[in-house]
Amino acid sequence: MNGIARVFMLVAVACALGGMAWGIQMSASQDHLLSPAHGHLNLLGWVSCAIYAFYYHLVPSAGEGGLPRLHLAATVLSLALLVPGIPLAILEQTEMLAKAGSLAALVSMLLFGVVVLRSRPEKAAFAQQR
Repeated sequence: MNGIARVFMLVAVACALGGMAWGIQMSASQDHLLSPAHGHLNLLGWVSCAIYAFYYHLVPSAGEGGLPRLHLAATVLSLALLVPGIPLAILEQTEMLAKAGSLAALVSMLLFGVVVLRSRPEKAAFAQQR
């Protein structure tokens, strides 16, 4: 795995490790108040980024150009805003970061949609090579 696919996978693994550590901490403390933020870290960080990584790996031409880099930037921005923003909203301090992170997540998915629509796989991903 190389290029943008590798970067997305590294982000996915970092989010998975952070999500697991946070889940263990919540379980040990018996305080699950921030579980929605933990869930978003796991879903948007680990699952979505891993799916993006596999797509870019399976369709290498999709990772070329500036749009995939913009997609990566929007994804990382959404995580950087949402993960602290949700706890701030839950604690009734401010909803600004959570709202901005939600919009960044939407932009990220829209960008990925454009990447998918623009890319044309040259071969079936699992075609036998001779």
